[in-house]
Parts: sequence; C-alpha cells; structure tokens
Amino acid sequence: MQIRPHRIIKRKNTKKIKVGKVSVGGDSKISVQSMTNTLTTDVKSTIGQIKQLEEAGADIVRVSCPDENSTKSLKEIVKNVEAPIVADIHFHYKRAIEAAQMGASCLRINPGNIGSKERVLEVVKAAKDNNCSIRIGVNAGSLEKTLLEKYKEPCPEALVESAKNNIKLLEDNDFFNLKISVKSSDIFLTVKAYQKLSNECDYPLHLGVTEAGGLFSGSIKSSIGIGQLLMEGIGDTIRVSLSSDPIDEIKAGYEILKSLGIRSRGVNIISCPSCARQAFPVIETVKKLEKKLSHIKKPINLSIIGCVVNGPGEASQTEIGLTGGGKDNNLLYLSGLPHTKVANSEIINKVVQLVEDKAKELD
Repeated sequence: MQIRPHRIIKRKNTKKIKVGKVSVGGDSKISVQSMTNTLTTDVKSTIGQIKQLEEAGADIVRVSCPDENSTKSLKEIVKNVEAPIVADIHFHYKRAIEAAQMGASCLRINPGNIGSKERVLEVVKAAKDNNCSIRIGVNAGSLEKTLLEKYKEPCPEALVESAKNNIKLLEDNDFFNLKISVKSSDIFLTVKAYQKLSNECDYPLHLGVTEAGGLFSGSIKSSIGIGQLLMEGIGDTIRVSLSSDPIDEIKAGYEILKSLGIRSRGVNIISCPSCARQAFPVIETVKKLEKKLSHIKKPINLSIIGCVVNGPGEASQTEIGLTGGGKDNNLLYLSGLPHTKVANSEIINKVVQLVEDKAKELD
C-alpha cells in the first residue's frame, strides 16, 4: 500500500543527459546528490565516505578538486566507488582538464571564477574527449563582475543571464551534455531564478539552496526552496547543502522527495506529536524505530499513533500501523487491517520484525 499524494506533480520535460551511468533529466528519476568533506588527497578516507553516501542512497557524489594532487587522486577514487563522481572546480581551469582525464563523470564549473572564454573552451574540449558532462554552477556569491556592475546586486535576472551566456558558449562549441544550477543562500532569490531559467531553457536543472546552514535550519530552508520548485515540476537532481554530516544531506533529500510522493526510499514513519492521550511514549518509540530501521531500503509506510483519535485512520493508509490503546492494549495493523495486540514493552521488537518481514517480501 502506498500513500497517494492528492496532487499529481507534472514535471517539466527537460533534455536527458548522462552523468556516468546515471541519467539526469527527461523521464529519469530525480537523483539525490551530496559532496564529500574529506581531503580529496586522503584517498582512503574519501573512498570510505563515498561508500557511506552510496549506502545512504546517494546517486551522484561531488568531490572538491582545489589542487593538482586532488585531481590526481580522482583516478584511484573513481576506480573504487560505484557512484559517478563530479569534480568540483573553482579558479583554475587546468584542474577541470585534469579531473576529466582522471575519470570524473562530470565537471562542475562556476562561470564567475573559472577564467576567460578561452580557458572555458579548453575545459569543454577535455569534457568532450573524456565523455564528461558539465554542470554550469551559477552562484549569487560569485557572479561575473560585468553582471554585478549591470544589475548592482545578485538578482534572478543576473543569475539567469550568467547561465544563458555560458550555455551559449558551450552550445557554440557543439557541447550539449550539460545541466545548470542557479543557487543562492536566499530562498526567494533561488526560487525566482530557477523559475525564470526553467521558462527560458530545457536543460536539466540541479536544485539547491546553497549554504543553507546547519542540519535543522538548513533542512527547513532547503525543503521550502527545493520543495516549492519540485511541486511546480521544476528540477531533475537535488543537493541539500548542510553544515552537517554529508549523509544528512542524502537523508534530507530523500525526505523532501518522499514528502512530495516523488521518490521513496526506506521507511516513511508517520507519527503524531504525542499528547496526554498517548498510550505509549510516542517520541521515544519513534526515535528508537528510526535508528533500528535505518538499514531498510525498500519504501515502506509505517504509522505510529499514540491513541485512537487518528490511529485507525492513519493505519488504514499504511502497510504497517500502530495505534495506542488503553491499559497497555495497543493494536497493530497490517495493510490497513487489525492484526494483533501488543504491549508497550513489546512495541519496538514487534514493529521492527514486521517491517523487516515486509522488506523481505518486497525483495
């Protein structure tokens, strides 16, 4: 049983490109990305973190390449991971060329700081020669000086003009394997820039609110910005930028997609905030279940409701449901139907068992 959203999101049909083995755009699933925060030259740690991100569900992983030793490290990193690697390039165009040669699947370049058109064209040649895609990464914090002089400050028009100028530069050199982002730390600026760009081009868009902040505040800002755009059918791949463990970015990304009924991974816990009517400690129960069920990858809906006010109704819409009852007399539901009674002390073990059994059934 799957929860059906009341509104079906009609996604804009963009061009489809390849980032390594992952398709982005068109009818491809919306991919979830993150970025390593290890020293790229520490190859062992970087590979380890990428593998952790893959386990969490990362489709694509970005790696910073600030110097030649970092780009050289990509060769070993790429050989030992499954996810396509995006080389994050700033300031020095030669790093992009080296990254393409070392096996990166995509080059992320910022037009505001990569250098002259001639240098960008050298990067394009390297991308062509090594079957690399390119992300044009426009950022409000590093716009070209000419655009800042023209518009006086970062604004949607400036971000979109930067993107379109660089799209034309790549297209004029017969390069079309590209995606675009127009990010800002300001939600309103970000959303308006993406809306405007979506109306003016059909390349796949990489969504994100850049430098969103810590885990709590950053997740909220990203959910508002990314979520609004996704609801409008805009966006083909996402990254939630958090000052936190990169795995949290993947988790937050999937929660955004899951909440919109776009893509599900893992257990979706529907739970009440708890009140005086609760028949068992809802908050602690949910915390324990989140931890014990974090290994489940199959999409399963689980409702944990502390009393009978909303419990039966929520349970009727989920594969597994728990409704609190009086006198240590809680009721478990399977596929919306009453299944068995369970005491408070048995809730965790019983629910975990049922979810794991359901996951095996779905394999």
